[in-house]
Amino acid sequence: MTHYRPDEFDPDDVQTDAAADLAGVPDAFQRLWTPHRLVYIQHGQQPDEHSCPFCRAPELDDEQSLIVARGEHAYVLLNLFPYNSGHLLVCPYRHIATYDQATPEEVAEIGELTQVAMRTVKQVSKCDGFNIGMNQGRIAGAGIAEHLHQHIVPRWALDSNFFPIIAGTKALPRLLGEVRQEIAEAWPR
Repeated sequence: MTHYRPDEFDPDDVQTDAAADLAGVPDAFQRLWTPHRLVYIQHGQQPDEHSCPFCRAPELDDEQSLIVARGEHAYVLLNLFPYNSGHLLVCPYRHIATYDQATPEEVAEIGELTQVAMRTVKQVSKCDGFNIGMNQGRIAGAGIAEHLHQHIVPRWALDSNFFPIIAGTKALPRLLGEVRQEIAEAWPR
């Protein structure tokens, strides 16, 4: 079987005998398979009011829920649909929608967990920086608008490429379970 690089492919050179043995005709496209995103695509971002994933996560075991650390008022888990490997969320246990509804204790622990998360992810992944932020409300882009959560997205000098802009796709080099385990094991006790 002949393998083509995209810049070498000429459809006129494809021999029908070789192509008949394949499931399709070779083309210039590279494919990135992301079946885990199907749930997100089919069911949308906003859960109904009785199935908040951030209220449910603490009820499950840490591995199943992707939790890396638990505090008294808030916890840290991996984003199921990350922008980069190691993309964490810090959530209060209480079901509140916006930052101004958080208690002083929740605010303090969200801040403390964010600092520890940054140090831990930097140690584990050798990232060069972070994007940290909260989207408050659907209109502001909150994926789960009904439950407050802060994003901690590790960034590397060369992590940007054309995939998100041209193909609407993000390439992630590691599986969520592997990343969760590595961060959880490195988290200070």
